[in-house]
Amino acid sequence: MPIKLCPSMMCADFGHLSNEVRDLEHAGADMFHLDVMDGMFVPNFALGMEDVTTICNDSTIPCDVHLMISNPSQYVEAFSRLGAQIVYIHPEADKNAAKTLQLIRDAGSKPGIAVCPGTSFETVHELLDIVDYVLVMTVNPGFAGQRYLDFVNGKIDRFIDAKKQFDFEIFVGGACSPGRISSLSRRGVQGFVLGTSALFGKDEPYKSIIEHLHRLGE
Repeated sequence: MPIKLCPSMMCADFGHLSNEVRDLEHAGADMFHLDVMDGMFVPNFALGMEDVTTICNDSTIPCDVHLMISNPSQYVEAFSRLGAQIVYIHPEADKNAAKTLQLIRDAGSKPGIAVCPGTSFETVHELLDIVDYVLVMTVNPGFAGQRYLDFVNGKIDRFIDAKKQFDFEIFVGGACSPGRISSLSRRGVQGFVLGTSALFGKDEPYKSIIEHLHRLGE
């Protein structure tokens, strides 16, 4: 199955956001990844509701929303209404993650969990039966341009093994370089969030980069 490539729109040119959406779609992006940060769960701010609305309205491909926020249960239904086909929450930020994941499904979106580097597989294992997506973070969430944390590879393998029992797709986010995409896709990772390590800020057109990355996952 072909891998899915998901540009992280926090890295896009917000002075020409609609053009970025159009150019990335034409380049072959599979999904837009929309990071929402509240300055509390992570020490940064990113993508407010107006940004999410603009991208979802301009896009003809799916959009996911990655809620790096405290108390996500208060907001998941709102982001679902804005057009997010997938909504990720961090179990670390939610006292009743199972209930919040059900709220996402009831609102019409697909529920997912995002797992920080320091969060163990065992901590979220009980949620795997009720999610459609798992996003394994290979950097600490909050900022682009960080170094890939190799110690997460063992946890990625455990989620890949768990797919044999549970019905979810596994994505990886954080410092996804072409080399990482090649090696992790061979191990069973199905999708990648693309930031500055592979896509944005390069001298090549988006189309040539995304075509090359798709070939790495074949």
